[in-house]
Amino acid sequence: MVSNASDAIDKLNYLRLTDDNLKEKFADWKGQINIKLDEEDKSITIADNGIGMNEEDLIASIGTIAKSGTKSFVEAMTGDAKKDSNLIGQFGVGFYSVFMVADKVDVISKKAGEDQAYKWSSDGTGEFDLAPCVKEDSGTVIYIKLKEDEVSDYTGKFRVENIVKKYSNHIAYPIFLNYSEEVTEELSDEDKEAGKEPEKKIEKKREQINEATALWMLPKSKVKKEEYVEFYKTISHDSEEPMSYVHTKAEGVNEYTTLFYIPSKAPMDMYRVDFQPGVKLYVKRVFITDDEKELLPTYLRFVRGIIDSEDLPLNVSREILQENRIMANIKQGSVKKILSEIKKLSKDEQKYEKFVAEYNRPMKEGIYQDFTNKDAILELVRYKSTNDDTKMTSLADYKERADSEQKAIYYIVGDDEKVLRNSPLLESYKKNNIEVLICDDKEIDEIITPAIGQYQEWDFKDITACEAPKTEQTEEEKKEVEEKFKSIVEKIKEKLGESVKEVKTTNRLSDSPSCVVKDPNDPMASMAHMFRQMGQEMPESAPILEINPDHEIVQKLNGCADDAMIEDVAWLLLDQAKMSEGIEIKDPVSFTKRLNRVMAKSF
Repeated sequence: MVSNASDAIDKLNYLRLTDDNLKEKFADWKGQINIKLDEEDKSITIADNGIGMNEEDLIASIGTIAKSGTKSFVEAMTGDAKKDSNLIGQFGVGFYSVFMVADKVDVISKKAGEDQAYKWSSDGTGEFDLAPCVKEDSGTVIYIKLKEDEVSDYTGKFRVENIVKKYSNHIAYPIFLNYSEEVTEELSDEDKEAGKEPEKKIEKKREQINEATALWMLPKSKVKKEEYVEFYKTISHDSEEPMSYVHTKAEGVNEYTTLFYIPSKAPMDMYRVDFQPGVKLYVKRVFITDDEKELLPTYLRFVRGIIDSEDLPLNVSREILQENRIMANIKQGSVKKILSEIKKLSKDEQKYEKFVAEYNRPMKEGIYQDFTNKDAILELVRYKSTNDDTKMTSLADYKERADSEQKAIYYIVGDDEKVLRNSPLLESYKKNNIEVLICDDKEIDEIITPAIGQYQEWDFKDITACEAPKTEQTEEEKKEVEEKFKSIVEKIKEKLGESVKEVKTTNRLSDSPSCVVKDPNDPMASMAHMFRQMGQEMPESAPILEINPDHEIVQKLNGCADDAMIEDVAWLLLDQAKMSEGIEIKDPVSFTKRLNRVMAKSF
């Protein structure tokens, strides 16, 4: 309820500075929150002098469970009806939690700039009453009639004061506690000598119970870890502690303060197009927006926190934010600080494993999105590899383990880690002790990894589209093999037709009879990447079929005169090579028939 009140004041504070209709009327206005405890009445009242609500707002905000009370405000401010906000003061579920301790709740509210006030009442069973009422000033009063067993908890001064200090001490507006206290009259010396008994009376008291200082504006040395954690929980609605946080005050050309948190768990909506950004923008402690996705790059959309600028105008619009040089500088500085904090986190292997589990995928997106910080991001992403199937590796560690003659980073992309680790294409790399990165998140790896280009002057090479590692076979020996198997290679190509682009012998295989690879010069392959990125289908390019001349099947096939057998085995070599790479074969029925015919002839 206190957070709701704080946001309501934030909204009016913003509007009174930017709306000509409200500037004069609220020129001397100062936001405040009042909490009144009444043990005799068994109630607690929370009042603010913020923006308030009219009849329509009350119905939209608390007339329906889980309806956002800040939605209409943000829509009016941004003019974008598709956006919603994530203010800590959302009504809906947050508001309805009051019925855990209340028998009845009255909400009396008057919207700033309007004359009529309204009263909303409900016992939380599903229905509510709404009627006009009288209220002098704008703002909202929430009267909570407590359940019998909750009275002692929520009308006690120390209990309420401790809750506010713990969870709302950072709120930038004063929170006053109004309560009654029994006091004993002080007697004069004469009265004491006369034996007069001191009288007891009830005094009404009012005191401020929060520091009313924006936590992010305090020096780091004055903020305890527990305070950082509680502030994070307030702005993020997260019950867990953050994985890490970084608090920075920048001075110089642009003056601004940032406080960023990395959540322990990835936000639920991180991979949704309509994800809610987690960073709030303030200008000179005045809340501006938390609905702007451009405050940080989208690959850092999991970050929660505050940006408070001293230089931006108060009436900054979404369009201005996107084009403003000051905001661009703040964004650039913020990204560097966050990446620096993640790098510090990477020094702790155990903690960083948790970070990678939650955020490795969006960090990969950053390689593609953020060219300026590409090198820094490459140091932070992690990959599965053939070196170790229990933990992931950094590119720096990959390079350090590589042979001194190796000048490339090899990788293979697909959907299934198990399939990739057992790919025939890895045989020659294993034989030559060359590590290969296992990129099993095909949806993103197929686009991002080829776009990396180089890491510290080492090229990234897809093993499905590059030459096999060097072997002891000389060029002369290679030509002899090609000549020896030339006839069967031509027959296989004839039988497979346009299903393959080319058939050739290879020295990349040791245990498998065949494999399929891509033509690195095929323009259709790179075009397919772009089409898939746009969500469109693209005809698959025909693969190159490579056969292993040292394998028994290929050697027997080379001496075969049975044309039907050659055709069956040719298709089996292609289909099994595809299946080994996790590629679905188009005609499993024909595959089965061919397999059965070949098996029948083997007895």
